[in-house]
Amino acid sequence: MNRRALYDKCLRREPLSRAEAYALYEACPLQEIASLADRVRRATVPDPQVVTWQIDRNVNITNVCVSGCKFCNFHCKPRDRERAFVTTPAAYRAKIDRTLELGGDQLLLQGGLHPKLGIEFYEELFRSLKRSYPALRLHALGAPEVAHIARVSGLTTMETLRRLVAAGLDSLPGAGAEILDPDVRRAISPGKPGVESWIEVMHEAHLLNLPTSATMMYGHVETPRQRIDHLLRIRDLQARCPEGHYGFIAFIPWIFRSTGTELEREGITTRFSPLEYLRVIAVSRLVLHNIRNIQASWLTVGRQTAQVALHSGANDMGSIMIEENVVSSAGAHNRFDAEGIRAAIREAGFEPQLRDQLYRPRPWPVKTAAQA
Repeated sequence: MNRRALYDKCLRREPLSRAEAYALYEACPLQEIASLADRVRRATVPDPQVVTWQIDRNVNITNVCVSGCKFCNFHCKPRDRERAFVTTPAAYRAKIDRTLELGGDQLLLQGGLHPKLGIEFYEELFRSLKRSYPALRLHALGAPEVAHIARVSGLTTMETLRRLVAAGLDSLPGAGAEILDPDVRRAISPGKPGVESWIEVMHEAHLLNLPTSATMMYGHVETPRQRIDHLLRIRDLQARCPEGHYGFIAFIPWIFRSTGTELEREGITTRFSPLEYLRVIAVSRLVLHNIRNIQASWLTVGRQTAQVALHSGANDMGSIMIEENVVSSAGAHNRFDAEGIRAAIREAGFEPQLRDQLYRPRPWPVKTAAQA
């Protein structure tokens, strides 16, 4: 392998072959590819001295889910009446009011694959939230949930997306990707819509010019090459996005957390290495040449590793996450408030910039409801 030629190709932001991407991950020194990824980041983002961040809240629509994901402690079966819930209108109001008081502008709305909640439920939910809070952005659901709602409702996924957008959906998270490999999916998410379903829903969202993000949960049963294959699927899907459409605005890799999960009971535990995470970040920046924003997952890797990631290809620190339940229930207990995340960015040598979901700057300090 000619490393110099490979690095020059990365600097030109040209698509790598599968063999080149494997070599980048498996054979290149971390210090070299982290430095290379930082150079590419600086050439890609509008202002290389700025690191963006967000204020939003992750609200779970329901915890009822039939997908059987072995990495999730949060879900419960429909028959578990003691644990099962669907968030009430009063609870939404309380959570949204507090989010606005803290300067947030968005709800990340996710739930499970509830067997009895069809398109009408989600349409009414989105419409009611928009009626009460017209400026609130709904970053909601995920490709598996869209596919499930379509199946329950007897619709195509494109019809489902159109109706959700008409009801108030502003953007679609990358949730449910995990590792886009059929064998991995069967092993960890046996009841979830498959790889091709995730890709199809995301492509349809891109055709509708619905902003999306992409994710990767790694560090469980997958191989390093399956991680790279995942990145290549994301890159190639982004290449199919119509010109001028949003496509994938950001990519967020995060580490599997095993505490109390079914995978842990099967002997699969968290294998977190900060150096491996930095390699994932750097290679993500270099392979995903057509996605501008790479996010450091401070929630799962902690403050210091996330800060180093900002020098290894990442340009965003994500959200302070006023509320988050799913990953936290599996052992991720890192926390930031607005002052803390801004301080962490400054400590890393950058200027913090509050943003919205489309990576547009928001002024800081924001005028919160408590200040009005």
